Amino acid sequence: MKRREFIALLGGAAAAPIVLPFAVRAQQSAMPVVGWLSVRSPDDSKFAVDAFARGLSEVGYVIGQNVTVEYRWAINDAARLPQLAADLVDRKVNVIAVIGSAVGAFAAKAATTEIPIVFANGADPVKLGLVARLNRPEANVTGVTFITVELGAKRLELLHELVPKADVIAVLLNPGRPDVDIQEADAHKAARTIGKQVRIFFTDSESKLDAAFTSSAEQGVRALLVGTDPFFTSQRFRLAALAARHRIPAIYSLREYPEAGGLMSYGASLTDAFRQTGVYAGRILSGAKPAELPVLRPTKFELVINLKTARALGLSVPPTLIARADEVIE
Repeated sequence: MKRREFIALLGGAAAAPIVLPFAVRAQQSAMPVVGWLSVRSPDDSKFAVDAFARGLSEVGYVIGQNVTVEYRWAINDAARLPQLAADLVDRKVNVIAVIGSAVGAFAAKAATTEIPIVFANGADPVKLGLVARLNRPEANVTGVTFITVELGAKRLELLHELVPKADVIAVLLNPGRPDVDIQEADAHKAARTIGKQVRIFFTDSESKLDAAFTSSAEQGVRALLVGTDPFFTSQRFRLAALAARHRIPAIYSLREYPEAGGLMSYGASLTDAFRQTGVYAGRILSGAKPAELPVLRPTKFELVINLKTARALGLSVPPTLIARADEVIE
């Protein structure tokens, strides 16, 4: 072969598409796909993504090696969740993981009765109607609940212990949650038990957060309970800053809040819940049926106190409260 012909042949080979052996192509096309559905944004969800990936790896699935993930983010706009869920169904994913939102779980459930769904959120899935029973969910839905909603009364008790003279306590709720009525009723009941009054403030946007803090200060609120909701978690740094500016002691549902500068939290580990969601997604990929996987509940709850924030608010944390804390942030 002449040199010019050889160069021409090389050029043609470089321009031609690379055709992989059939076995390799079959392996790639057979790689299972997990659909990720979240009401949050990727910017504030790295810890959730990492925990989910860790759970997958515990049952033999490594993202990029033998499983792929299709991410769908609602960017704190719950109205987008139905369309994002439908998109994952059209993509024919093998399992849908709904991270941190009961509204997202309902959107996925409405979009498919065939594709397995694994949720992770803080609501009671039986009360909401996501599953029939915890021990045997039935249908195509199971998951993990970190039961943050049911702990509202305990958080009010802890807040009362820290600021016993606070007779009026604000409660911040998202009106778009399917269980908002339950959270509101529980807050009033728990407040009566400890002889306090609560004022409910509904907010689902950054601008309304500012207004809620201004209104609570004007109404003589002396303490704050922040309800359970992914929107609030995504705004944890802003919430901590607003509480500091208005000098309002606040308690939250997850340790991510005091880590962001909030005063105190009591609840299950969000990171561990997302890890368990990854484990369940992996088990389903390996052949387990969601109807036979019981909904997981946490067995441990963490009390986290940020002493630096307490000092900035002029609070003296009782030694008995510090002794019960699982973590104290200096």
